[in-house]
Amino acid sequence: MLTVHAVTRRYGNDPALEGIDLAFENGVYGLLAPNGAGKTTLLKMLAGLLPPSEGEILYEGESIAALDEKYRMRLGYLPQRFGYYPNDTPRKYMQYLAAIKGMGRKEALERSELLLEAVALGEVKRKKMKTFSGGMIQRVGIAQALLNDPRVLILDEPTGGLDPKERARFRSLLTKLGRERIVILSTHVVSDVESAANEIVLLKNGRVFAKDKPEAICAMLAGKVYETRVSDHEVDTFRQNYPILAERGEAEGWHMRFVAEAESAMPHWELMKPGLEDVFLYVYRDGERQTAKQRLFPGELAGVREEGVQI
Repeated sequence: MLTVHAVTRRYGNDPALEGIDLAFENGVYGLLAPNGAGKTTLLKMLAGLLPPSEGEILYEGESIAALDEKYRMRLGYLPQRFGYYPNDTPRKYMQYLAAIKGMGRKEALERSELLLEAVALGEVKRKKMKTFSGGMIQRVGIAQALLNDPRVLILDEPTGGLDPKERARFRSLLTKLGRERIVILSTHVVSDVESAANEIVLLKNGRVFAKDKPEAICAMLAGKVYETRVSDHEVDTFRQNYPILAERGEAEGWHMRFVAEAESAMPHWELMKPGLEDVFLYVYRDGERQTAKQRLFPGELAGVREEGVQI
């Protein structure tokens, strides 16, 4: 188990994260938040690259700072940008990293071959990486993070540059990996975690806003997501009165997806099943105009749970 206990991280006098309490067991955890919310800071602390200003992070009951190299040997980490030599081939690059990790030559070769096949790079493993697309480079990064068969796998924006087919393959790989280890990934692509993650962690204002199963996170907006058509002359007023999740211009006006309380629903509105992207857009909505209809839920959302605690 990986445990984050009362962790705060400050830059100067400004807290990037404050009072974070989290517990991770084997499974896939999706970390969702907008830019600047502290995702990368949290991942760097979990990877042991950044010390908490307060609190502690424990692996199997021991501080990761005290475990030091023993923890790093159990860790796989993919930062948003990782260093590589453009003139290296994926095969050579993987074996170089294996040597740094203290792996034997035979083991390094076997693991490199296996992982490059797993990320669909087996056919180009002897080509120089300077000829690779961004998505191919990202797949090399995913492979190197798995090189030492880590018990804790931390991935910061791992699907950047991947096309839809590659992302689907990656989600399948994540599902398999999460059965035997802790996998924590940060992403802006909600669909990448909605189907693969066992739990979702939402950060807001430097704190844990919610941590729960995807279906429970989506249930926060149950009975409150609607779609309807709005005429051109009504659309500005409609936008002011309701939080808009999506809108599409049509010949007859506008097709709107939005949030509203059930008691205010109009007969022609169609009630929709909320998805994780709906919750994400609502929780992190920009430029909120705090009209009476927008102040829908005290404490942001009724029934939001952080480790089982009602907010």
